[in-house]
Amino acid sequence: MLLAAASAAGWVDAVVGGGGLILIPVLLLVFPGMAPATALGTNKLAALSGTASAAIRLLPKTPLNWRALLGAFVTAAAFASAGAYTASRLPVSVFKPVVLILLVTVGVFVATRPQFGTATAGTMRTRTATLTALAIAAVLIAFYDGIMGPGTGTFMIIALTAAAGMTFLESSATAKVLNSGTNVGALIVFASQGHVLWLLGLALGVANIVGAQIGAHMALGRGAGFVRVVLLVVVVVMVGKLGYDMLG
Repeated sequence: MLLAAASAAGWVDAVVGGGGLILIPVLLLVFPGMAPATALGTNKLAALSGTASAAIRLLPKTPLNWRALLGAFVTAAAFASAGAYTASRLPVSVFKPVVLILLVTVGVFVATRPQFGTATAGTMRTRTATLTALAIAAVLIAFYDGIMGPGTGTFMIIALTAAAGMTFLESSATAKVLNSGTNVGALIVFASQGHVLWLLGLALGVANIVGAQIGAHMALGRGAGFVRVVLLVVVVVMVGKLGYDMLG
């Protein structure tokens, strides 16, 4: 069950992000006594494996500013670490209503704009717009990933597409790099607190890589329209999950 969930999470993460919504609940189901922080930390190890492998698969197919991307990676790791430390002092319930509103807004925005994310690469892009989008993803969204996490990759893709004019495929590849950074930063914090089951996480990481490679291959083969559909499905699922948690 865990290996299947890790593979499915890797597939979703490789296309649009949000794989944690699959693997974390399954971890807690299989191990009812597991501390939530341990589930988060172990998931970060598995997610890092798959996300990094998807980035390696996608990056050669997309034109990116490597210097800016490297700086954004380091920044994302730092702010995700800060978010993970902050998480121990603030209840997650504080953020759920805000995230729910953001997800609904994202879903409506993407659903009502069929051409969003399908523009020809570089048609709307400027250096300032690209750096602004990278800053939003590497600071605000990375900090959110450390605190809470669900939908980090999805939010990054939307930010990069909307602010920098990237296609969904380009923003997905860029988000994989930044999300790898947030996973590294948060993983360091969880590991320092003893909240990572290393052997389990590495085993799940292998399954996550398999799913991520399949997802990356499908994203490359089917293009932005496929990514858009999967993104909308993931947003609907996340809205349902967070809404259920809040009502419960």
